[in-house]
Amino acid sequence: MNQHPTADSASETDGVPREVWGSRLGFLLAAVGSAVGLGNMWRFSYATAEHGGAAFVLFYIFLTFLVGVPVMIAEFGLGRSTRLSPIGALRRAGGSAWVPLGYLFVAAGFLILSYYAVIAGWVTRYAFDAVMSPFPSDAGAYFGEVTTGWSPILYHLLFMTLTILIVAGGVKKGIERVSTVMMPVLALILIGLAVWATTLTGAGEGYSFYLTPSFEELFSLETVAAATSQAFFSLSLGMGAMLTFASYLKRDTDLPKESTIVALSDFGVAFIAGMVVFPVVFALGLQDAVGESTVGALFISLPGAFQAMGPTGRAVGLLFFGALFIGAITSGIALLEVVVSSVIDEWKIDRRKASIAMGIVIALLGILPASDLNILSAMDAVASEIFLPLGGLFLALLVGWGPPSKRLEIFIEGASPAIRPLMSGWLWTLRIAVPPLLVIVLTQTVPAGLASIRAIGG
Repeated sequence: MNQHPTADSASETDGVPREVWGSRLGFLLAAVGSAVGLGNMWRFSYATAEHGGAAFVLFYIFLTFLVGVPVMIAEFGLGRSTRLSPIGALRRAGGSAWVPLGYLFVAAGFLILSYYAVIAGWVTRYAFDAVMSPFPSDAGAYFGEVTTGWSPILYHLLFMTLTILIVAGGVKKGIERVSTVMMPVLALILIGLAVWATTLTGAGEGYSFYLTPSFEELFSLETVAAATSQAFFSLSLGMGAMLTFASYLKRDTDLPKESTIVALSDFGVAFIAGMVVFPVVFALGLQDAVGESTVGALFISLPGAFQAMGPTGRAVGLLFFGALFIGAITSGIALLEVVVSSVIDEWKIDRRKASIAMGIVIALLGILPASDLNILSAMDAVASEIFLPLGGLFLALLVGWGPPSKRLEIFIEGASPAIRPLMSGWLWTLRIAVPPLLVIVLTQTVPAGLASIRAIGG
């Protein structure tokens, strides 16, 4: 194994040294990096456009804290109390009957990374091309060039190579080191772009759409389901990433505090990204393109906007796609870490070997969505709208209704005295509110996911 007894391997699981975070800040930035990704700046924008602007944003905020935070505390607590990756953690907490849930988490991370790396590859090419030349005048044709032929495969493999190298470096020297540099850079870029967006003619119309709710959408089950699904996807819940990161924590960590910080940071990035996207879109009359809610919408409409702005647009586009890349890589390493950590724990394989082997397998699977956008869309529908809410549902049932002693250990241990009274409310939310909400989500999303699968064959 790669977990040699060093300064960052201070704890043990079953007598085996286990890596730990170098600092609380390092853990927080890595967890925020896992949550912040394309879901905030790519998926969030077109979901907001499709579901009535601020109505979706309001539901997203509400459900992030009603559903997301309690589930995140449960994931954090399960990882910290067992000090194991998903499969072992579920085995220890619930017995052998819960092991399939651990495998579901690993499968979700595996599947999501395989197509997520393809989209990240598109982002990488857009950023590289912006350095070399202005954005092309025909943004649709350019997107077609980026997503067909050998280009998407090569950039997908490039992104996966970088992800493998970071994860192979370990928790402290790989994941934490990258996160502590990249996340502040991402924040600075987005804040700068949001300030710049206020200067655009027509920005007010974009802000109005973004911040004024459509009350019809407020009472739509479809909006509730979409906002819950977005919260899970964006917060990296239901895939074992937060559980895995928490397995490297010390036992005195205040999980409610850390969960709230991660959720607020994640929402903050998504909200600020919207303050960039919608002024640009409305300033150039591209709102219909974003509202189509397709995988490529923002990759066509925004580059077209940047091209129309001339030299300024090129600089802004480079910064925007640079921010997208940072979000993608920090989420990508979290997804790969779920798989790698499970392989290390279950089969006692060296971290470097596990990272390379699992990374190669995921990269090979990713060639399919890199070659066919229909396959990519189907993978996204299955993973984000079926696997994630299903994983969150069963996790809520296990932690919320498990043995009282185990429930207290997972959910409350390490919480500060000031916040412990609130924990009972969050625990009852996890028990009573979360399961029915996720069942509603599944009733809305499972048919769409199955339809996406059938569409590939027919």
